[in-house]
Amino acid sequence: MEKHRNVSDFVLLGLSFGHKIEIFCFALFLLCYVALLGGNLLILISIQCSPLLNQPMYYFLIHLSSMDICYTSTVTPKFIGDLLVKRKTISYSNCILQVFTMHFFGGVESFIITVMAYDRYVAICKPLHYMIIMNRTRCHLLVLVAWVGGFIHAFPLFTIAISLSFCGPNEVDHYFCDIFPLLKVACTDTYISGILIITFSGILSLGTFVVLFLSYGIILFSLRHQSAEGRRKALSTCWSHITVVILFFGPVIFVYLRPPTTFPEDKILALFYTIIAPMFNPLIYTLRNKEMKNTLRKVWCQPFLQKKTQY
Repeated sequence: MEKHRNVSDFVLLGLSFGHKIEIFCFALFLLCYVALLGGNLLILISIQCSPLLNQPMYYFLIHLSSMDICYTSTVTPKFIGDLLVKRKTISYSNCILQVFTMHFFGGVESFIITVMAYDRYVAICKPLHYMIIMNRTRCHLLVLVAWVGGFIHAFPLFTIAISLSFCGPNEVDHYFCDIFPLLKVACTDTYISGILIITFSGILSLGTFVVLFLSYGIILFSLRHQSAEGRRKALSTCWSHITVVILFFGPVIFVYLRPPTTFPEDKILALFYTIIAPMFNPLIYTLRNKEMKNTLRKVWCQPFLQKKTQY
């Protein structure tokens, strides 16, 4: 660690807006974060307290909601707090930790979204064998694979980050520590590191997106054989998942699948995959899902109505 002795912390430049705009952003993103926590906790509690927990799709949805909370919480609380201070700093160790946790939880979330696409493929294309294929043991195994995949994705990036030398400039042009902005302030040649980052982040994101795109393409193609009611129900679920995929993977692919450089627009795009997409996930999965809406009514409204009738 001797080579890092000249840099004990980094200065985050944030969104680089004026003070008044940052106050507005503080209120806006605080509201978004509270909505994200509230929405995902609502999904977690509702599914845990209902028979939906026994269905594979909702079992995976619980893990997606958990990842949304963990993934966003690696970045957003500090980002919101920094909007109120003039000098935004983060220690070297916390910065490197943020690189690992963000990519780890983000990787797990990416794989869980892929698993959910596989689940929908089996449910729609092989309905008679659905419960046999998606048994509880296989569901546990798929979630374990997602966690291992997240670690395999994040660990090389963490290794690259701790191998960088920082001997002078310490201003990171972002609102959190990410690997490309760190390359920009490193003192060593980062060409090889940049290629490795594109391999581990960009190509992985693109590959996952292609797999998801093909999966939903097959699903939509197979719907032509189903009844109008079956198509309507399947399309409602699929479009919810497709919306999540576009919101999350679109900005990620643009940021990471290109030569290792940074643009001012990257910070705006990062808001989509660190705050906005995880915030909309609960809305997308509940408002467009009849089973979830019925479950929310049963779990939250019926006990309240029963108590009211007793009085």
